[in-house]
Amino acid sequence: MAEIVFDRVTKRYDDGQLAVNALELTIADGEFLVLVGPSGCGKSTALRMIAGLEEISDGELLIDGVIANDLAPRDRNIAMVFQSYALYPHLTVAENIAFGLKVRGTDKAEIDRKVAETAQLLELGDYLARKPGKLSGGQRQRVAMGRALVRSPKAYLMDEPLSNLDARLRGQMRAEIARLQKMTGVTTIYVTHDQVEAMTMGDRVAVMNKGVLQQLAEPRKLYDAPANLFVAGFIGSPPMNMLAGQIGTSGGSPALLLGELTIPLDAPALAARPALTDHQGKPVIAGIRPEAFQVAPDEPSAPGRICGTVAFVEDLGASLLVHVDLDAGAVVASGIEDESGDEMTSARTRLRAVLDGTLGIKGGARIGLTVEPARIHVFDAATELAITH
Repeated sequence: MAEIVFDRVTKRYDDGQLAVNALELTIADGEFLVLVGPSGCGKSTALRMIAGLEEISDGELLIDGVIANDLAPRDRNIAMVFQSYALYPHLTVAENIAFGLKVRGTDKAEIDRKVAETAQLLELGDYLARKPGKLSGGQRQRVAMGRALVRSPKAYLMDEPLSNLDARLRGQMRAEIARLQKMTGVTTIYVTHDQVEAMTMGDRVAVMNKGVLQQLAEPRKLYDAPANLFVAGFIGSPPMNMLAGQIGTSGGSPALLLGELTIPLDAPALAARPALTDHQGKPVIAGIRPEAFQVAPDEPSAPGRICGTVAFVEDLGASLLVHVDLDAGAVVASGIEDESGDEMTSARTRLRAVLDGTLGIKGGARIGLTVEPARIHVFDAATELAITH
């Protein structure tokens, strides 16, 4: 096992493209760290630099306390699991798992012992004589993991290993990989663009965008306290609603003024984000998670009541994803990217709310929503940083 440290590591290609920019990141010995972000954010490049498959332009990479910038891949004792499985179709499961050990000249008795142990761990004992073409996608992925496990490496690197599986198998394999990592205790870095994988598997999650680390935290903290607008928009499904406005007053008390929509800031909201009082009159972005909404009492004049018309409803069974066109002139902030990396436009006046599936809400209905002010995230419109303390 090993601690892995990025000390201001930069990757710049010959054409000037900056794939990773001054990355400062420490993965603790035995930790399961997930690198997540949209396509092209630099997460796979960072992983490949650990493996020695990409040269480092600047900074230092340390593996187990040793500077690894110029170490050959074979000298790093790192095992990598790819999206494509990369199995040899003419070899059996046992031969695929044993391949790396044979290349190293390991004694046959030791190879047989390790293959048997690994097959038992991965529940592949009944398939050792089969070839990859006779296996399901999930079984092939376990063989690819077995080939990495059998080597007893310092760290495992996994580059979107589940993206070729269907949704049901992905769920099973997420749990399987997390279980195996806890059992072995080997440092693991897992790259994905799927935030469900990120939030359910990692001890910590590193969110990247455009080659820059945006936030490093435990999954729950990413959800509850996103550091900036990008993290807020990327983490969470459905994504957070973003509304442009400013901090002002209503009836002499602090309030969020979001176009024609006014949401009073009560004592719990100000206690949760005391720095809001320093942003009076300044442009802000209010972020409201869809699951934070409640159906409002039938009181049109109630403070903070958000009214609109249901555009359409996605029935998810236990819950409804309700798309609401607002009456008030609050708009989604321009320049903010949603979870797919596409820029949101300032013309949108539609909110998404996750509500109880038994409510029977239909398209075209009038609806009122409320949200506890303390559950509203507020970001400085200029810096895009969260306003907290």
